[in-house]
This record gives sequence, structure tokens and C-alpha cells, in this order.
Amino acid sequence: MSANLETKDQQHPLYRRDRAIVDRLQTDPVSDYNLAELARLRIRYRGFPGARDIQSDLDAVMQRWNLTENSLYEKTRQIHATSSIYQNAVRDAEDWS
Repeated sequence: MSANLETKDQQHPLYRRDRAIVDRLQTDPVSDYNLAELARLRIRYRGFPGARDIQSDLDAVMQRWNLTENSLYEKTRQIHATSSIYQNAVRDAEDWS
């Protein structure tokens, strides 16, 4: 085996759905919901070997909103501690259905 093997970027199974969210974040203003979405996607794609465009665009959104990773996570911890940002439209509905 060659020590110089190139790693191939992977396609994330949620790429298409996440791409639409990232596109929205690039134009929407800062809000509690958007901060939570940004943090969620940062965590999802951290260290992922692919989706480089999403990772780059998330970095750009953070820069546009004047956030560091630490400040983003601090804000979202406060948001989640005081509100239910991801409430289902229908109570008691399964997330996967």
C-alpha cells in the first residue's frame, strides 16, 4: 500500500437538505433559530471529510455575524436553556415521521 493515498471527499447523506438551510442562513439576519441552526450544522460538519462548500459557507456566515465558534456555542447554550427552539408543529409527533 502506498503511504501517499489520497482521501476522497464523501457525500453527506443530509447534504441537499443542509445545503438549503445554509443558503438561507447566508441571506437571513441573526435570530435565535438561525443561531441554533448554524451551531447544529457546524457540529454536524466538523471534521467531516467532504461538503467543503457547506463548511466554507458556514464559516462565512459566522464571519458575517461576527461570531467565533466559542461565542456561537455560548449563545446557543443560552438559547436552549431558556426556550424550545425546535418545537414540532404538531405536539407529540415523531421527528422521523
